[in-house]
Amino acid sequence: MDIRVTVGGDGAAWLIWRDRRVRCAIGRGGLERHKREGDGATPVGRWPLRRVFYRPDRRAAPPLTALPVAVIGEADGWCDDPGDAAYNRPVRLPYPARHERLWRDDGLYDLFAVLGYNDDPPLPGLGSAIFLHVARAGFAPTEGCVALTLADLEALLAAAAPGDCLAVEPPPEA
Repeated sequence: MDIRVTVGGDGAAWLIWRDRRVRCAIGRGGLERHKREGDGATPVGRWPLRRVFYRPDRRAAPPLTALPVAVIGEADGWCDDPGDAAYNRPVRLPYPARHERLWRDDGLYDLFAVLGYNDDPPLPGLGSAIFLHVARAGFAPTEGCVALTLADLEALLAAAAPGDCLAVEPPPEA
């Protein structure tokens, strides 16, 4: 199944799968065909859903999904330092290179799916930590990820299976 991300003429982003169309947030830098680390853009392209992570202290049970599932803990992070050998890979904290903490207070990563962007192999500087995660209030922009309400994310993951991809469509031409 392809899960599509589109942006309308009004700038609102939508995630579409099967017969559902739900609001989503994209990166503060918009959609970008040539993503770079730190640009805040969501990369255009077709990215496989690799695996799902969740916080066991905030969920009564693992999410329902056919995708591989893992728990995150307080010492889990993701390297976003293009000069480090673990770039765009999970790391254990403390970690000496620049990284993102996965155990967050704001709930954005209580449930998330890793997208197969720049990971096979990761190329330094092309972007890291592109996830499908829980949205902020009002669908505020992300740092480059795609984000939805928790309920919509749970429904999407319940329908997802290995081999499914998130297809981020190019922005509409001006």
